[in-house]
Amino acid sequence: MRGLLASPLGFLIGVSLGALGGGGSILAVPALVYVAGQSAQEATATSLLVVGLVSLGGLVPHWRAGRVRAGAGLVFGLAGVAGSLLGSALNESADPDALLLAFSGLMLVAAAAMVRRTRRSAPARAGGPAGGQDAVQTALRVDAATVLKVLLAGSVVGLLTGFFGVGGGFVIVPALVLALGFSMPEAVGTSLLVIAINSAVALAARLDAGTLDWGVALPFTAAGLLGVTFGSHLAGRIDAAVLVRWFAALLVAVACYTGLRSALALW
Repeated sequence: MRGLLASPLGFLIGVSLGALGGGGSILAVPALVYVAGQSAQEATATSLLVVGLVSLGGLVPHWRAGRVRAGAGLVFGLAGVAGSLLGSALNESADPDALLLAFSGLMLVAAAAMVRRTRRSAPARAGGPAGGQDAVQTALRVDAATVLKVLLAGSVVGLLTGFFGVGGGFVIVPALVLALGFSMPEAVGTSLLVIAINSAVALAARLDAGTLDWGVALPFTAAGLLGVTFGSHLAGRIDAAVLVRWFAALLVAVACYTGLRSALALW
């Protein structure tokens, strides 16, 4: 019953992952805590399962449309393996209320990053393709500075995934655009591959802890898979800037609620 109550939010998370390549997964933890009634540690573990499977589901239509750079995505994902394992270890010893308070801050950062990314990409959309179904792949530059940026960004994303149970798309997409020169559609599609890799590594590190409630995880994941399929078909067909602004506002509202409740609990 708790999983069914949280399922509409799972659908919303899937839509965001499919249409924007990230951001939506950050809502999974507060939804699982305050709607499904899970603890912070249970919610972050369940979130990893949901986000990983939903990302794989959303990867298929992006792959068919030529918006996934598999080589770069694998390298970026593997760069975050150590961070994912470290984050998972830190999560087990974290105070639940302190974890949620830190998570509320992360949601505010994610909201700001999503809005900033949209503003920066607006000139590119005005002067080039809108990023529809057939994205033209850009040439990939590889030098020492680029490799360093990918390793650093991958490690940060892995740490965020392991500790908070989030995909980190709000970090991955800008990193792929700025460090590797990807177009926005390519970055959105490739980010789903990176998220799936990091989520799988972090989840594998927690399976022995027995923190997965399948009665909640399965319906939440099913709703997310429906949402990511819908969102992937929206990618390139709607004005992403409008969707990002509304979603960022939702993130800020949830962050304020989460931060207030966790702060009062710590007090």
